[in-house]
Amino acid sequence: MSYRLGVDVGGTFTDVLLVEEASGATWRAKTASTPSDQAIGVLNGIGKVCAEAGIELSEVAQVLHGTTIATNAILEGKGATVGLVTTKGFRQVLQIARSYVPGGLAGWIIWPKPEPLAALENTVEVDERLASDGTVIRSLDEADVRAQLAKLNGIDALAVSLINSFADPAHERRIAEIAAELLPGVPVSLSSDVLPELREYERTVTTVANGYVQPQVKRYIETLSGKLTEGGVAGELAILRSDGGLSATDAAIASPVTMLLSGPAGGVTGAVWVAEQCGYSDLITFDMGGTSTDVALVQGLTPRIGRETKVGDLTVRASSVDVRTVGAGGGSIAHVPELTRALRVGPQSAGAAPGPAAYGKGGTEPTVTDANVVLGYLPASLAGGEITLDVDASRHAVDLVAKSMGLASPEQAAAGIVDIVDENMLGGLRLVSVQQGFDPRDFALVAFGGAGPLHANALGKLTGAWPVIVPPSPGVLCALGDATTSKRSESARTVLRRFADLEGGDLTTVLTELAAEAGARLTEQGVAEADQTTTYQVDVRYHGQGFEIPIEVTTLDNDALTTLAKDFDTEHERLFSFLLTTDHELVNARATVSGPRPEVAAVTLPASEGPPTPADTHPIHVYGATVDANVYDRTTLRAGDVITGPAIVVEMDSTTLVLPDHAATVHASGSLLINPVEA
Repeated sequence: MSYRLGVDVGGTFTDVLLVEEASGATWRAKTASTPSDQAIGVLNGIGKVCAEAGIELSEVAQVLHGTTIATNAILEGKGATVGLVTTKGFRQVLQIARSYVPGGLAGWIIWPKPEPLAALENTVEVDERLASDGTVIRSLDEADVRAQLAKLNGIDALAVSLINSFADPAHERRIAEIAAELLPGVPVSLSSDVLPELREYERTVTTVANGYVQPQVKRYIETLSGKLTEGGVAGELAILRSDGGLSATDAAIASPVTMLLSGPAGGVTGAVWVAEQCGYSDLITFDMGGTSTDVALVQGLTPRIGRETKVGDLTVRASSVDVRTVGAGGGSIAHVPELTRALRVGPQSAGAAPGPAAYGKGGTEPTVTDANVVLGYLPASLAGGEITLDVDASRHAVDLVAKSMGLASPEQAAAGIVDIVDENMLGGLRLVSVQQGFDPRDFALVAFGGAGPLHANALGKLTGAWPVIVPPSPGVLCALGDATTSKRSESARTVLRRFADLEGGDLTTVLTELAAEAGARLTEQGVAEADQTTTYQVDVRYHGQGFEIPIEVTTLDNDALTTLAKDFDTEHERLFSFLLTTDHELVNARATVSGPRPEVAAVTLPASEGPPTPADTHPIHVYGATVDANVYDRTTLRAGDVITGPAIVVEMDSTTLVLPDHAATVHASGSLLINPVEA
């Protein structure tokens, strides 16, 4: 038998899903994350799930891993000390940046400008210059390079970003050779490899970010890989990219900037797989974990891929699933500021340690999880019995909010906490739908994460997105996404030519060359050329415009440019409600090559033989009143079962709340489809 392991590390829990490929049978494990060394939590989870399945680690063919190691390095400011080499005259490229300040006028007053990832004292200039077409204006002065590199003492990584190196990488590559002599053991990131596109700031900050996280990512991947081998896992380790594809470990170490949104991308991939089983192709994903909520929009079973990745205050130019993150999760802390006396929830989080008060690990502050406990929505234990909930501790914590606001009971405060966190998450859902020109009522809402199914029904009401789909094992869906995606590689190039100066064949030549480059890298990772699939994307703008719009290339014939112009105009009008008569301009071109999607058999539930039998009846507080809710064990449900709210569906890794006047129908694939009950 062949087994695949999907592993996702979150802020609170590490999720592991073991899939037997032929039958589609799954085993899952949820264990506490270990922020000090994520590999410990990963290995604990893998050992736990393999023991539950009764298999040896040697039977695992692949370990597919979504990780936040690169993300956390940036958020926590614990990355490498990076040296930066620039062209003479561009030493302050990171300090000048784009002069963008969030928050409008208020931002100028209170926004502390973040420090660049490469300090000015660790930035040196070298004597060289290329024109934008690659023509050498000043040859590289190698003596000067050696003198400048000698100034960089105590750096852990080196980034090289020269003016116009996207047109010719020769100078950067020569600097890398010299750096290997003078700075042995220091990893070097070249902008011509990381992001061979125009715009000096974006290219430089992305290259520096790559160097900033590279030593930590390298150490983590090599440690985990070594421990897996020691434990008897014979299969390969692959790392999830931000765009939802997989990279071999060597490729991930070489370009870790492509995995900044590795964790959230796995959830989107898993949600697409689940929605496809249920017959829905347009969906909004809603992943609520312990620390944050990630949302994304999917059309035609294809996630929207953005050209920017944002982590905290840092924005880099790297392809990623267009995921928006809101600081709202089960561990989000509720508080009442003295100045306003208005209840707020998050973005501060109790995280994995100490966690919510209900976890009994020393947490005392009221969290969203504690509010759900007080309202009666959660069972006595979580994560398969790993965590037993302390109801009294939750009531005491939430009662602090009630007293601060002069409320009569903890239930009233808890209801307010849940309502506010739902509104916070609604804002994130609107970012990927309404503010992008999409009506959420045209999409299904796929809810997952440990806390997502508790709030999904309410978010369905707020957005009008129906049905709300709660997949089987929603708490480990990110791990399912890791286990059901394919290897991927991307190549890009700046073209910068007007359509009037191009012919259809010119575009075809560029894209074909890029596809060959990306395909060769995938072949090196073990994906046969016959199994590779290629997609193309270009960045287009009106000539003179200051920004581009990414457009998918659907044809490579002689009419390709005409088709591109029409597609660009359609997207421009959808986004901005107007068109220009100016000539179109091709800025960047990209080819993405993917390997085959793994075959994982879908599970089909047996048909229902009658109304489902509740395991218990439990009082809950909803809509300002206390009502009795039926409690169902999800493992006993069958295809076609209908669960009418108010009801609670419990399982090992998550809990689903079905509100009054709503019903959940069990799909044959195992998902719950929640819809309003028509009066």
